[in-house]
Amino acid sequence: MNHPNPLLDLAGLVPFDRIRPEHVTPAIDELLKQAKTTVGELESSRQTASWDTFVEPLESATERLSRCWKTVEHLNAVADSPELRAAYHENLGRVTAFWTQLSQSPDLFAKFKSIHTNAGFSRLSTARQRVIENALRDFRLGGAELDANAKARFAEIQQELAQLGQKYSENLLDETNAYGLYEEDLDALRGLPPDAVAGARQRAERDGKSGYKLTLETPAYLAVMQFAERRALREAVYQAYSKRASEFGDPAHDNTDIISQTLRLRREEARLLGYGNFAELSLVPKMAKTPAEVVAFLNDLARLAKPFGERDMLELREFAKRELGIERIEAWDVPFASEKLRAKRYAFSEQEVKQYFPEPKVLAGLFQVVETLFSIHIRLDRAPIWDKDVQFYRVENHSGELLAQFYLDLYARPNKRSGAWMDDARTRRRIGSSLQTPIAFLTCNFPEPVNNRPALLSHDEVSTLFHEFGHGLHHMLTRVEEMPISGIHGVEWDAVELPSQFLENFCWEWDVLRHMTSHVDSGAALPRPLFEKMVAAKNFQVGMQTLRQIEFGLFDMRIHSDFDVDGPKTAQALLEEVRDAVAVLRPPAYNRFPNQFSHVFAGGYAAGYYSYKWAEVLSADAYAKFEEDGVLNPATGARFRDEILGVGGSRPAIESFTSFRGRAPSMDALLRHNGMTGK
Repeated sequence: MNHPNPLLDLAGLVPFDRIRPEHVTPAIDELLKQAKTTVGELESSRQTASWDTFVEPLESATERLSRCWKTVEHLNAVADSPELRAAYHENLGRVTAFWTQLSQSPDLFAKFKSIHTNAGFSRLSTARQRVIENALRDFRLGGAELDANAKARFAEIQQELAQLGQKYSENLLDETNAYGLYEEDLDALRGLPPDAVAGARQRAERDGKSGYKLTLETPAYLAVMQFAERRALREAVYQAYSKRASEFGDPAHDNTDIISQTLRLRREEARLLGYGNFAELSLVPKMAKTPAEVVAFLNDLARLAKPFGERDMLELREFAKRELGIERIEAWDVPFASEKLRAKRYAFSEQEVKQYFPEPKVLAGLFQVVETLFSIHIRLDRAPIWDKDVQFYRVENHSGELLAQFYLDLYARPNKRSGAWMDDARTRRRIGSSLQTPIAFLTCNFPEPVNNRPALLSHDEVSTLFHEFGHGLHHMLTRVEEMPISGIHGVEWDAVELPSQFLENFCWEWDVLRHMTSHVDSGAALPRPLFEKMVAAKNFQVGMQTLRQIEFGLFDMRIHSDFDVDGPKTAQALLEEVRDAVAVLRPPAYNRFPNQFSHVFAGGYAAGYYSYKWAEVLSADAYAKFEEDGVLNPATGARFRDEILGVGGSRPAIESFTSFRGRAPSMDALLRHNGMTGK
């Protein structure tokens, strides 16, 4: 029987179709009350703490609250509304306070320590031992060893950081949604692909207007930057995009002060816990051990990449001047000129390629790859959803046994956060004799179908889909049954990108692409000659792209380690300093990238953005094993599943990698894949 409050109806699949903003507060009231009651009983219990009498009940007491709040967070990201936003803010502080208090409980901390020192600890499974050890670490990082005054201040900091991160994200979304450029003349959109023009027309019609509407949603923005021949249009859209959430727009949406407040609070949090800066604190549960190690890694990679980046930029400038009549190339010219150069050099355009990647065919090809490699079946399933375009699937083994399920939300729309991500809706867990199977959210922002034609994906968007599905497999194919280290949980942040980046490589294999392409009009598969041109162009401007990621990683690490937020230098000035060292392309002075760097200021990547490049070393080296054995070799896929995907956070990531590869990681494969083995 359905519970009258759908957010309390968590026994099966979440009834997304019944959830309303007014359900949030009553549900959180009830679940907080239940969790606090059980936690209080565990804190005061005189029974000897053990896995069965303490750890398991504690997990059960908090999981329902966690799953409910995860549902609210997800809806806030994909279906934002003023009412839901208000309900989210009303409860964010209360939920944050609960988790902070939990992490600071001296009684809970003492019970975990007693389990760790008890003779029975050695008889626990390796996975359960790791749960206990991680819990002790997290209690220390949560302020459990602080005195009463410091604990109170630490809790205040967590509250403030949660609110600031949410406000940062909302400001960026509101600024993105507020922009609309209406063009009556079709000629103004000259050069845009037909699907982009149709999308602009469809958006204008929704507003009850004639003509065409350009927005800052990712697909629409990228189409203008890459294909619009009218330079003034590219510049106008670029300016609007790069000034979002800054002093150039609505003061209520300016993220500048939020950045400073966030940095001060993170610094204070680190110092309360005895660390010199936030970067040192952030690295405690990661593979990298010191900020200096990360900076050295990024600088070494920059040294290798910069000659290639300088060559890329020189070629682009010369081409733009010679072929396009652009005397001085600017930031809004780079994607456009790059597409023209790629088309001329390799005799194909991204728009030509896109016709072979209708979304249904791409999905079928993706599923075929992972089914072949990991001995699974993916089938369409049914579940309540939050938007008509959301799909739901189940993952089964060859015996038809349910392993996992996932929601797939592919298209951009208003009131949906930009970007692409995977998140856990439910985690694999053994509860007595029953097994709770995992469920994942897989979210992208691709262009929606128009004029009754399927959505067409660029090859970059295909790679994005594979990337997020790699995260999803990490969550869904785990064999670990202890929730804190099951799937993606407990995996070092700088290793969590390994499966996602690994899966991207299959987008460049002929034996994969020939089965996942079908021309939207003719139905023909991708021609082999066009594929060969794509491969030849694979590392086009890889030097520039690598340096861009290094720039972001260095900025993030330095702003959390050696930057004085109260000094004369601004965050923007620090970014310019980093660019002095590594960049080959300088955006205009008004570009406010820090105000839009959601990964770091509204996500989980603070002092951790470097992990994309760090994990790329691991993912490229892991994929090299498939290159050696056969890229669709089920035996190698089974080994990857067993040693990487299946073990979750039950052991250090470096042990999982070496168990799969048989040796320590090497940077050679990354450099080879990126074409940076010679000038």
